[in-house]
Amino acid sequence: MEPAERAALVENALAILRENDRGAYTVPTRGLYPFQWNWDSCLTALGLGHHDEDRAWREIETLFGHQWPDGMVPHIVFHVPDDGYFPGPDVWRTKRPVPTSGITQPAVAGFAVRRLFERARDPAMAAARARPLLAAIDRWHQWFFAHRDPAGEGLVAIIHPWESGRDNSIDWDEALARVPRDGIEPYARRDLQHADAAHRPTDADYDRFVWLLERFRGLGWDNARLHDASPFQVVDPGFNAILIRSCHDLAALAERLGDDELAARNRAFAERGLAALESLWSEAAGQYLACDRTTGRLVESCSIGGLLAAFAPIPARRAEALGRRIAALGERAGHLVPSHDPADARFDARRYWRGPIWLICNYMIADGLAAAGEDVIARRIGADSIDLIGKSGFAEYYDPLTAEPCGGGRFTWTAAMVLEFLKTTGEQPGDRG
Repeated sequence: MEPAERAALVENALAILRENDRGAYTVPTRGLYPFQWNWDSCLTALGLGHHDEDRAWREIETLFGHQWPDGMVPHIVFHVPDDGYFPGPDVWRTKRPVPTSGITQPAVAGFAVRRLFERARDPAMAAARARPLLAAIDRWHQWFFAHRDPAGEGLVAIIHPWESGRDNSIDWDEALARVPRDGIEPYARRDLQHADAAHRPTDADYDRFVWLLERFRGLGWDNARLHDASPFQVVDPGFNAILIRSCHDLAALAERLGDDELAARNRAFAERGLAALESLWSEAAGQYLACDRTTGRLVESCSIGGLLAAFAPIPARRAEALGRRIAALGERAGHLVPSHDPADARFDARRYWRGPIWLICNYMIADGLAAAGEDVIARRIGADSIDLIGKSGFAEYYDPLTAEPCGGGRFTWTAAMVLEFLKTTGEQPGDRG
């Protein structure tokens, strides 16, 4: 890439971060998502850190300022009123001092905090900011294993598709079909005012999403009861890999900062999770698969969730197999990494998480593969990601066959991931240390 082209990409990415900055937090994009989202903020902080370290730390601190007393970190914080999004705080009714949602999202914060710390140009400032976050993130990790792994299996379940971050993935179809659609309060979707309906989850999906929300609300958002009360309990390899990686990284950072007890606890979480993750491996698929905890069966759905397992420090043989699997996907898609296998009849190139490419997933997969020594495929993922930006701008997600931009535009975490990919050009994207 020519220096001028690289500089233009950087400036465009920074302009999007500034545009979506609300002072102490960012919104994913104007209109479609007007609040603070959990894993968006943690990954966006990495991009912010390239030009303003203080602002990067503040992004994560703001999120954890709304951690629940039991340790959960909600997936949305409704800092200011905005009626352009459904479901808003009047639907969640969680009775928090600042309104929040009542469910969580992928626990990427431990990874993000370690990476910010290790890149810090001001180590003393980074240590002072990291220490209180260590304790908060540790409480969140403990919450997961207390409330989402009641049998002590080492892996946690999501109880609502929104928790995965991959709302309408094909992985959820069977389990979601058990969720009723009737008896819910009337509602009006707002997302279709901002994005093409062909790119978004269906109305049937939304009815079930809302049914689960109302079910949990009826139980007073009591996390001690929600897991067993949900007809949707899925062990997602991608969600668990992110949690495992964050436990691993939090342990490494805690050791550096002298908190041996916290480090040992999170190291144990990571080791137990890695051992349990093997139960999700499918030789036939050549990747990890989700498990429906209700039936106890693996879900025959080759999605990006099983490829995201590369983000965790999985065995080298598994990382190598995932690299081969992704390379094979590259023969069926114009760009990597599609969120579902194009060979599957259920694949939909433009509908949210049923086929499109998301740069945050590309980043995490490439980071993990590079750390495992799978450099060739990691570099290709990075190159494809930057190529998508050149062709289609900073979209929410992309058609993997045509590179068409889909969903929202001028998207915050897409801009942040571009800054990350540009930083790691010619370098190892990952370091598990």
